[in-house]
Amino acid sequence: MIIKLLKISIVEDEEDYDFDFEYDEDNEEEEQNVDLENKYYNAKALKEDSPEDAIKEFQNVIDSDTEQSDWSFKACKQMVKVSLKIKDYEGAIKYYKNLLSLLNIVPKSYSEKSINNILDYASNSDSIDFLEQFYEITLNKLEETKNDRLWLKTNLKLAKLLLDNGEYDKLNKVLVQLHKACEKENSSEGQGTLLVEVFAIEIQMYTEMKNTKKLKPLYQQCLNVKSAIPHPRIMGIIRECGGKMHMIEGKWQDAQTDFFEAFKNFDEAGSPQRIQCLKYLVLANMLSESQINPFDSQETKP
Repeated sequence: MIIKLLKISIVEDEEDYDFDFEYDEDNEEEEQNVDLENKYYNAKALKEDSPEDAIKEFQNVIDSDTEQSDWSFKACKQMVKVSLKIKDYEGAIKYYKNLLSLLNIVPKSYSEKSINNILDYASNSDSIDFLEQFYEITLNKLEETKNDRLWLKTNLKLAKLLLDNGEYDKLNKVLVQLHKACEKENSSEGQGTLLVEVFAIEIQMYTEMKNTKKLKPLYQQCLNVKSAIPHPRIMGIIRECGGKMHMIEGKWQDAQTDFFEAFKNFDEAGSPQRIQCLKYLVLANMLSESQINPFDSQETKP
């Protein structure tokens, strides 16, 4: 009987010991998280006045995070942003590569949002060479991880960047890739919507180049895309380019129709571009010698 009680006592002691051990482990983990959190926010407080010191402190967060938690990801993301702000592009690329290697430690939705935000932030750079390198690094990583959705979004951003900078030869190469991606899209709705976005960039390019020979069939092809639910801003861009094309050809009535449609779409999207389209609409109306006052329409009334 005494032996039996002794055994029970030993078992209970072992269970208590296990519980204490687990409790200590949980405590240590919690303390480490609090420590990392404090270090992270202390580093963040230095961003405005001492960016170089902030980078050092963010690196300290990463070095202290032996388990590579989301604090490492957050710290690395801040290092990229600070480097971009002070135009240390070499540092930005170095830290960005580190960030991309940490994508697997945070949820996919959070990592995608972070990359999108950083690409938008980087787009303020005045160095087109740096931006192209930045996008190339991103696209290579996304291709490696087979993140097709973000790869498409990133390529669309790159196409817009090249369009804004007049890099039409490079833009053509990106458009070829995007058209191939459209063919692989599974759903007809997704394919149609993506195709319209690609066409919108292509149409803008040919409008800037004043290449009506290629613009006209492309414009008609775009309007004939079925199963697409594009953003009103995208349709506004397409219709505005169509209006400009008709103006070049002297088709004032067609131009008037397209500028009106563009205005409606921009207005729905809340885009300031609607004011410019309204001016085009008035001009097309005057050239067509139309007796219809465009300001009589409900859409153009303030």
